[in-house]
Amino acid sequence: MYSYIKGTIVEMHTNHIVIENNGIGYLVYVPNPYTFTKGENTTVYIYQSVSENDVRLYGFKEAKQKDLFLMLIKVKGIGPKSATAILASGDVNEIIDAIENNNLKYLKSFPGIGPKAASQMVLDLKGKFDGVTRLEAISEDVSQDYEDAIEVLIALGYKDSDVNKAMKTLLHQKLDTNGYVKEALKILSFK
Repeated sequence: MYSYIKGTIVEMHTNHIVIENNGIGYLVYVPNPYTFTKGENTTVYIYQSVSENDVRLYGFKEAKQKDLFLMLIKVKGIGPKSATAILASGDVNEIIDAIENNNLKYLKSFPGIGPKAASQMVLDLKGKFDGVTRLEAISEDVSQDYEDAIEVLIALGYKDSDVNKAMKTLLHQKLDTNGYVKEALKILSFK
């Protein structure tokens, strides 16, 4: 299972990019390839989809896009291709707001999403976006170590909201992943 790939964007197509890492070119389906720049060294957050007939990598420029994608594909009737189309057509915050506020008209505006699928999205996802929005209030310029520390703390079983509060206090420190985790654990142990 992949979490992310760091590498150079070597190709851009209408629905995918190719990112090269250590001499291997990974074909990655993305919501909007034009958010990337050819020749750019970047991190692409990855989801590997395995089905009966196909194995594909889906990629995202931001971790919160991937988080929303993972939630969308759990909704009955929405697969990776539909979730990618939704993310290509809408902003993460707007999609979350539409689900939280029962804005079916907005949700039905996405390709392949009818009244039934829009209602199912609201039914399955409303009130469950704490993990997706955890970095929303934090600067977009956080380091990879900072984001990795958040993932580690959540994997350890801490609530997203508690992790978010602890990590916000460490926002302006320059630490590696291990350092962020140690400091956050000190804060969380006093909760």
